Amino acid sequence: MGKNYFKRNLFTFGLGTVGRDMLYSLVSIQLIFYLTDILQLDDSAMWWITAILLVFRIYDAVDDPIMGALVDNTKSKWGKFKPNILIGALLSGIFTILLFTDFKLTGAAYIVIFAIVYLLWGITFTINDIAYWSMLPTLSMDQKEREKIGAFARICADVGLFTLVVLVVPITNMIGDAVGSMKTSYFLFSIAIALIMWGTQSITLFGVKEPHLVVKESSTTSIRDMARAIFKNDQLLYTAVSMALFMIGYSTTTSFGLYFFKYAYGDENMYSVFAAILGASQIAALIIFPLFSKKFSRKQLYTGATILVVAGYLLFFFSPMNTMAGIGVAGILIFIGEAFIQLLMLVFLTDTIEYGQWKLKKRNDSVTFAVQPFINKMGAAVGSGIVSATVIISGINRAETAADVTAQGLLIMKLSMLVLPLLFIVAGYIIYRLKYKIDKQMYEKILGDLRERGEIR
Repeated sequence: MGKNYFKRNLFTFGLGTVGRDMLYSLVSIQLIFYLTDILQLDDSAMWWITAILLVFRIYDAVDDPIMGALVDNTKSKWGKFKPNILIGALLSGIFTILLFTDFKLTGAAYIVIFAIVYLLWGITFTINDIAYWSMLPTLSMDQKEREKIGAFARICADVGLFTLVVLVVPITNMIGDAVGSMKTSYFLFSIAIALIMWGTQSITLFGVKEPHLVVKESSTTSIRDMARAIFKNDQLLYTAVSMALFMIGYSTTTSFGLYFFKYAYGDENMYSVFAAILGASQIAALIIFPLFSKKFSRKQLYTGATILVVAGYLLFFFSPMNTMAGIGVAGILIFIGEAFIQLLMLVFLTDTIEYGQWKLKKRNDSVTFAVQPFINKMGAAVGSGIVSATVIISGINRAETAADVTAQGLLIMKLSMLVLPLLFIVAGYIIYRLKYKIDKQMYEKILGDLRERGEIR
């Protein structure tokens, strides 16, 4: 890969996801809070919404490989990735705005409108997400270069995520005070986030230069080919299961954030401060990741990161809920460890593309990378289901202030926010240790065989 292409693509690919992750985080983290505390839907409506989110996210996740096949089959003078990135970005931005629109409806009418808009949001964001991440393995065949591109993209993704998390409370409150309505505030805020997404995605669309490292392009992907690419690639399946368990834990914990600070800590404004600390910690971890990857194997890095996560969750659970010292240190440990794990999962998944090409004699970039949004959505679906059920069962949805939540209700929230996620994350690590086998030596052998077969440069 030409060094000029590498440097150019390193930045233009990564910067494209800043706005994407701001938009995704707005929906995945803030939507439930918007429904319960801004629109103030009652328990009956929230049970329906919970069911809709769970069913549609699972459907959307199952649909991801089909979307991946669509991307793989795209033929245009702009390639197969950029047209889908553009279409998905434009439409998912519009549907995000509609999700945070007050339609002045209640009961069944609102639930039906919400279901339609949410389904369309999921489909269109999937198109963008699969096309965007599927581009990554085509930018380099070198593991270290992939790690650098992936690391910078994860840094940019976390900048987007934590910028959203840090700013959402103060900015929506400021706009709400100015316009006299929090509903209008969230609507205007969603428009701003959609515009930012479109802006940063333009950097990728106009900036990335694909080096065309794959010599032998795969033929059209059929449904049968799609199923074969997934279910016959054992390393992809083990990576997917491990990633899914991790993402369920990660999504569950992060989705509880604002509820924790409003009802357990007692000051929702501290949510932004806490998020800023964690965001800086996670981004710093991603910046130093390449230094650690030079000295330690991926297996050693994953083990060390998991130890940090376990220590952080235990410290968080046993710390007083109304003091920042304990939960602050715990949060830093958790998010440093999770930053390493997220990046490792990305490069594990990327390497399974060449493994699948080597084993199955056919390359399927987008079908393989469709596993990532599938996992993210499954994690978000289960996480949102846990959060929604918890805020209803614990009495938080009926509470006006922190004083209205009982000690039992707070314990239920802590168990759902900290204990369940920890179990999921540890289970994912165990599966990786037992089943994943693509190390540096095996990957070099795979590349050597593919070059001998004339399939890559």
